[in-house]
Amino acid sequence: MPEASPLKAALERDGALLRLTLARPKANIVDAAMIGALSSALSQHAGARGLRGVLLGAEGANFGCGASVVEHLPLQCAAMLGSLHALVNAMLAFPAPILVAVRGQCLGGGLEVALAGGPIFAAPDAWFGQPEMKLGVFAPAASVLLPYRVNQPAAEDLLFSGRSIGADEARAIGLVQRIADDPDAAALEYFDSHLAGKSAASLSLALAAARGAMLRDVRERLSEVERLYLDQLMKTRDANEGLAAFLGKRKPVWEHC
Repeated sequence: MPEASPLKAALERDGALLRLTLARPKANIVDAAMIGALSSALSQHAGARGLRGVLLGAEGANFGCGASVVEHLPLQCAAMLGSLHALVNAMLAFPAPILVAVRGQCLGGGLEVALAGGPIFAAPDAWFGQPEMKLGVFAPAASVLLPYRVNQPAAEDLLFSGRSIGADEARAIGLVQRIADDPDAAALEYFDSHLAGKSAASLSLALAAARGAMLRDVRERLSEVERLYLDQLMKTRDANEGLAAFLGKRKPVWEHC
């Protein structure tokens, strides 16, 4: 029996809104299958006439608890990073605004996917973080995207500490646009009030105008950090130790090399 898709996709509002729902609760891990499903859905609908927005949400208690640690191991991480960064570029270049609704955990690869969208609508119980440093690695896409969403010191705090922040702090630093008990409903309200009545063609061009320099920079920087990750980080002893320790459910022993 074929495995169910990790993503649900549906057109709503007479084709004006594309609803994408991560559908592997409770963790909604951002693995190769999830990345492939998101990439395919965006590619399929990128040329849809009259599309004025995307709502990216998730089933279950958590938006996304991270990426697949197994796919971060040396033999798989090149393919994983390449596909994730292609998805990030596709999301940033998508010709309609992507609204993101977050409940529960939004961590690691889950937050990187959210960062590639537009405004984030969060439930009061939402938590955001890039815990990769606790495993002895860094978050490539978040290293590029977070400084665009928050100020540089706040981005570095999250990237270096690996700590998670609640919805109120995320709102205070500009990561979250709005906190609402029902973030999906809040995102839909925003769409209906501010996007549904606009010209899809004009919105698409407005996105291109607003993000032109950002898109060029992100593409270049993603390539740079991908090489840094693969050619330098993954050749360190500590990066491999951190990943092995996580999979072995033990505390890592750092040798600082």
